[in-house]
Amino acid sequence: MSTTTINERAAEEFFSRGRDAENNGQFEKAIEFYEMALRENSDHEAACFALAYLYDRRGEDSKAIELYERICIGAPVHVNALMNLAVLYEDNNFYDDARRCLDAVLLSNPNHPRAKLYLKDVVAARLMYVDDNAEGHDRTAAMEVPITDFELSVRSRNALKKLNVRTLGDLLRVSESELLSHKNFGETSLNEIKSLLAARGLRLGQAAESEASAASASIPGARPAGSAPAVEMPDEIHAKNLSDIELSVRSRKALQRLNINTLGELASRTEDELLGCKNFGQTSLNELKQVLAQYGISFRKLES
Repeated sequence: MSTTTINERAAEEFFSRGRDAENNGQFEKAIEFYEMALRENSDHEAACFALAYLYDRRGEDSKAIELYERICIGAPVHVNALMNLAVLYEDNNFYDDARRCLDAVLLSNPNHPRAKLYLKDVVAARLMYVDDNAEGHDRTAAMEVPITDFELSVRSRNALKKLNVRTLGDLLRVSESELLSHKNFGETSLNEIKSLLAARGLRLGQAAESEASAASASIPGARPAGSAPAVEMPDEIHAKNLSDIELSVRSRKALQRLNINTLGELASRTEDELLGCKNFGQTSLNELKQVLAQYGISFRKLES
């Protein structure tokens, strides 16, 4: 029996033990077994993926990225590894790398639904991202992106110009009704603009509502402007820990960054508040809306 065969069998045994430990909730022990499997056989793809996933959940992004990248080198296309890798890169503001991973998935499967959704999130996040260390820059810089940078029909571009809507910030401060109230601005232009914003996880009026909410929050004891009271729910649902609910790694990490730990804390937020947070995209929002619906609750609504 060759040394290679012995190593491969040992790796498979360690991997099996790791799986058992992981299924029993013994994640630290599982990590140990997966690491032992890779020491025996560095090409053990399943152990590499399982270890990367656990490192990802534990917040050790650099280790997870290294392992996922190892899997993604060469053929065939490892879709799950590429998807997880894209999320990690986006979380760390490496948008070009995130897009590279998603483009690889879509090259092999142009209709992959999650990859298409995640790509929209990456494009939106990159648009909103400004280097926090760059002197004199902040989030408002992204709002100054000129409308001419976006692909719009001549009809829509001219209509916005007449309305003196010249930047992304201007566009996010106007509502649908305000646009339609102007002469020569029709449903065709409105739908085109809404689609452009939706592809980036944005919508008309979003900035105006966020600014109003921030202004209200600065007043002690004040309820956010235009907001409805907190959703009524039984105490046991309000206190239910989100760590006990099955969520994607992407959504779980987004909630951890926002320090949202219970269903009650989640339901107290509005959709716009979440979408206004860095790296929180439409994909995560849709997943969390479904979670709340399972318990008969929803996000806090803004009064019309």
